[in-house]
Amino acid sequence: MRSPFLLPLPLMLLLTLVFALLTLSGCSSSPSKKAASSGARIFPDLKLSSPQATSFAGVRQASFSAIDDAGAADDAGAASRPAGSSVARGDFAGRADVDRFVARMESKGLDRAQVVRTLERAEHDPWIIQYMEKQWRPASGPTGAWTRYRSRHITPAMLDKGSAFWTRYARTLDQASRKYGVPPEYIVAIIGIETRWGGFMGTHRIIDALATLAFDYPRRADYFQDELAQYLLMAEDQGFDPLQPEGSFAGAMGLGQFMPSSWHNYAVDFDGDGRRDLWDPEDAIGSVARYFNAHGWQPGAAVVARASGGAGLPWSTDTGFKTNYSVANLKAKGIQPAVALPDQRQVSLLRLDAAGGLEYWVGFENFYVITRYNNSTYYAMTVHQLAQALRSRRGLKQPTLRMTDQPGSGASAAPAG
Repeated sequence: MRSPFLLPLPLMLLLTLVFALLTLSGCSSSPSKKAASSGARIFPDLKLSSPQATSFAGVRQASFSAIDDAGAADDAGAASRPAGSSVARGDFAGRADVDRFVARMESKGLDRAQVVRTLERAEHDPWIIQYMEKQWRPASGPTGAWTRYRSRHITPAMLDKGSAFWTRYARTLDQASRKYGVPPEYIVAIIGIETRWGGFMGTHRIIDALATLAFDYPRRADYFQDELAQYLLMAEDQGFDPLQPEGSFAGAMGLGQFMPSSWHNYAVDFDGDGRRDLWDPEDAIGSVARYFNAHGWQPGAAVVARASGGAGLPWSTDTGFKTNYSVANLKAKGIQPAVALPDQRQVSLLRLDAAGGLEYWVGFENFYVITRYNNSTYYAMTVHQLAQALRSRRGLKQPTLRMTDQPGSGASAAPAG
C-alpha cells in the first residue's frame, strides 16, 4: 500500500536539487570579525628594514591591503570612504580633535583614508595615562636615593654587556667619535641605560602610546600630537607600517629611544644603506653622537667635578643641572670644587643623596648636554659614571682635561671627570 506521505519521484528529485543549491550558496568564504578586528597584528613578518616600501603609498600596498582583505566583511565600506571621511570606529572614533588631526596630516601630504585606518586600529592604553599621572614629590630630606638609583644601572653585568657592545662596534664608535667629537664611552653609556644595548626597547605599540597621549592626556596633548604627526611622517619616509613598531610608554624608539621629532632632527644614516634606522646599532651610534653634538657637546671639555664642603648647606638650597652659580659664590657657601677654576666661572651645583652622606659636585656645559637627553641630574650623572667605568674596564686612562673660563682661553689645568 502506498503511503500518503510519499511524493511523486519527479517532485522529490526537484526538491533535492533545490536544497543542494541553497546549501552551496551558504558556504562562500568570508573573513571573520575576529580576523578583521585584529588587523593591526596580522602581518608580523613585515620588517622595519624591508626595502620594498619606501613611501606611505608603498606601505599602503604592503600592509594596509592585508588589513583591508582581512576586514572586508566587517568594514566593507572603508576602502571606498570619501576624502572627507573621519575616524568612525575604534577607541578614537567620533572625536573632533582626532578628525582635526587627520585633516592636519592630509595637509602634509599623507593619504587621508590611510591615516583614518591607522587611527581606527590604534588602541587607548589606560596604563600609560595612570603612569603619567603619578605625581613625583621631592624628598623632605636625605633618603639615599642616589645610591639606589645608581645601583640599578652600574653593575658588573652592565659593564660586561657594555664592554661587549663597545668591542663589537668599536669601528663605528670610533668613526662617530671622530665625526661628532663625542667620546665613545658616552655613546655606549647612553644606549646602555636607555635599552641595555638593544636588549629591551619597550613593549608598547608606538601608535597606541602616541595616540593615547595625543588625544587622552590634555596636559601635554599639543606635544604628543606633534610627536604622533612626526611618527606618521617618519613611517612615510622610511616605508614601514606604523602599526608595527614597539617602544616606550611615551613613544620613544630604537636603541637610543628617540622620540619621532628627534628622529627627524638628529637621526643619521651612519651605515650608508639609505635609511635612518633607529633599530640598527650603527645608525643608533651615529644618531646619539649627532644628538650630543647638536646640543653643544664640547670635545675635550670636562663633564663634572667633585666638590668638598657643603655640610652647613640647608636642604632647601637650590641645586640641580638648571642652577647657575659662580665659583666665587660657591666658595662663599663653603663649596670648594676639586679642580682649579676661575672665580667668575659659571657652573651648576649638583647634590647627590648618597647613602653614605650627601655628595656635592659642580657641573659644566657637557653635563648639561647630557640632560638634554633626559632632564634629570641623576640620569646624567649615571651616564657619566657608567661611561667612566666602561672606559676603565677597557684599560683606558681617564683623561686629564683642561679646565678653562672659556673654551680655548688657556687657564689653569686640573684633572676632572
